[in-house]
Amino acid sequence: MLLDADPARAFMPYPAAAVPHADRGPLSGLTFAAKDLFDVAGYPTSSGSPHMLAMSGIKTRTAPTVQRLLEAGARLVGKTITDELAFSMSGKNAHFGTPVNGGAPDRIPGGSSSGSAAAVSNGLCDFALGTDTGGSVRAPASHCGLFGIRPTHGRVSLEGCHDLAPSFDTCGYFTRDGATFVRVGEVLLGEDRVPLPEKPRALLARDAFGLLNGTVREALAPALRRIEAVLGQPDEKDVAPDGFTSLYWGMRYIQSREAWTVDGAMIERYRPPLGPGVGDRFEFSRGVTDRQVTEAQAIRSAFRERFEALFGRDGVLILPTMPDVAPLLSESDEALNDYRNNAINLLCLSVLSGLPQVSIPLASRLGAPLGISIMGPAGSDLSLVALAARIADGASA
Repeated sequence: MLLDADPARAFMPYPAAAVPHADRGPLSGLTFAAKDLFDVAGYPTSSGSPHMLAMSGIKTRTAPTVQRLLEAGARLVGKTITDELAFSMSGKNAHFGTPVNGGAPDRIPGGSSSGSAAAVSNGLCDFALGTDTGGSVRAPASHCGLFGIRPTHGRVSLEGCHDLAPSFDTCGYFTRDGATFVRVGEVLLGEDRVPLPEKPRALLARDAFGLLNGTVREALAPALRRIEAVLGQPDEKDVAPDGFTSLYWGMRYIQSREAWTVDGAMIERYRPPLGPGVGDRFEFSRGVTDRQVTEAQAIRSAFRERFEALFGRDGVLILPTMPDVAPLLSESDEALNDYRNNAINLLCLSVLSGLPQVSIPLASRLGAPLGISIMGPAGSDLSLVALAARIADGASA
């Protein structure tokens, strides 16, 4: 860590190592952090696991995505805590601790990019890299009051980054303000393959909002009006006309099989002590059958085809990011797991479709942040980032 202090407990406590960056560039003057799944020369990579840390050694090559930011002039200040093997959504790491949610310190930050969200929300850096497999940028963005993006699958390189479920894994990032969100996106995302029109076709995920309880819908209502002020009145659509259950299990079976493929051999050989919830998820992953995976892949294919048709090249979907504000730190592991399962119903839409989703910090409830999201067609990422900034600017005007 290159900072003098870490009051948010967001960073891995590695001895400081110099990380060269360009003197000038489009991100000159900005500081950033990288989730400790990304390799950075001069540092180990823990992947949130003491066992993986012991095996890591000091890396000699920096992940290309981190290197791109350095060459654009941004200065790296450290590597941030991640949930163990990135297989959690709470932000609580049983080995390295729980980073502080800068938007609601008495609540979980959300995982697995918890350290990155904590670093940004507590003002310790200007932006931070995270990964989003099942929601690990969008959830902490909503919980900590940040802009956050899960990009189109494959849009940003994950070379030199520890996998969880490669057909779902994406590289996203967090910022506190819209201007920085766009500035980083221009470097990290590059030009859009499918740029959105100035006035995209607005859609509302009616059944997704229907999953929320009344108080959460009320809390999001002002944010929804602010989005409608920019996009116009949306057409209401049911995004899961056959229900969310099959989508939930489709995502879980594929993610679990791929997670076991990535980490199962290490777990079986070394039997590392896994934290609460993480061990249960890997045990579940071990038992996923070929038939379950085949059926899940068919669900994904059918959903992706239908969902892409819904968007076309000009559609923007409005949906809740998470079912509610972040749970309290005092909540039981059972309650956190229930919350996670409810959240997957919302988070799986972007995961299964591979489409980009941005969470915008426009709402709050019980004194805690609450995000609302927009999704766009595959390849519209930078347009979506710019639209989110424009919506937020209008909301604050």
